[in-house]
Amino acid sequence: MKRNTKILVVLLIVFVLIQFFRPEKINYGKPAQDLSNVPEEVNAIIRNSCFDCHSSEARLNWYDNITPANFFVTSHIKDGRKALDFSKWNTWPKAQQNSTLFFALNKVLSGEMPLPNYAAVHSSTKLNDKQVDILKNYALSLTSRKVTDTAQVNKVEKQYNAWINEGRKNTTVKPSPNGLQYIPDYRDWKAISTTDRFDNGSIRIIFGNEIAVKAIQEHHTNPWPDGTVFAKTAWKQEVHADGSISTGEFIQVEFMVKDSKKYTKTKGWGWGRWKGNDLKPYGDRPDFDKECVECHQPMKSRDYVFTSPLYLISQLKKVE
Repeated sequence: MKRNTKILVVLLIVFVLIQFFRPEKINYGKPAQDLSNVPEEVNAIIRNSCFDCHSSEARLNWYDNITPANFFVTSHIKDGRKALDFSKWNTWPKAQQNSTLFFALNKVLSGEMPLPNYAAVHSSTKLNDKQVDILKNYALSLTSRKVTDTAQVNKVEKQYNAWINEGRKNTTVKPSPNGLQYIPDYRDWKAISTTDRFDNGSIRIIFGNEIAVKAIQEHHTNPWPDGTVFAKTAWKQEVHADGSISTGEFIQVEFMVKDSKKYTKTKGWGWGRWKGNDLKPYGDRPDFDKECVECHQPMKSRDYVFTSPLYLISQLKKVE
């Protein structure tokens, strides 16, 4: 028998043998209902591109059942359902449905979903530009944006100036129930990202301290280094006559502080939130931050961080 033939025979035997090793069984085919109160074309897009991994219903191709491919597919489905399960859609209040669509759309726009390695062998899940536009237009229709009147603009302008000039002087802010201290100097940090929460009429600006900025510049963000601190500020949106959006009334600021040893119980991060102009600490018990961890669980593979840093000026200069 020739050498090449022997190799092929051995590979065939190995292939047959590994078929006896199968991943943990999960329910692949429980029918999932269409999303209620959602246009038919939006339903069709989400069902085709998302349901395989993000619902109780998975349409498997013949090759998805072959070892080792079945291990990867099963893993995708288990992780996908844990992060977002559209089968539960009809049990959610309208606000949660809207925010879920916003979350899913952002993942599509950032290129994270469908997962590139999954879409590579499941080409039907890829979204074209027309489908993305349909999702964007529907998401935008969920909340109407009204132009802010002049009096309100002047009011929030004064508040913003006070936030800039006086906020850092506030040394009487109480710590979070878990002991995390408020950090007034975050106003001097660099803004590393923003998000437009059109689903609830707010806008977020995320600031990073020097360690976070350096990590971004050096592409060391997964995991983030100890000492990294994020400050996520939330503001109500002000809509101007020309359609532009700016920050309005201050809502809250949230901090994430990375210390892999100190915060082992909360995935290596310290969490805190201060609400309103009086910066009242959020939470009634020291372990309130469990809900923070649960919310960020879908981002486990990215060190529990939702923020995708925008290019900083220094990086843009390098690109140019």
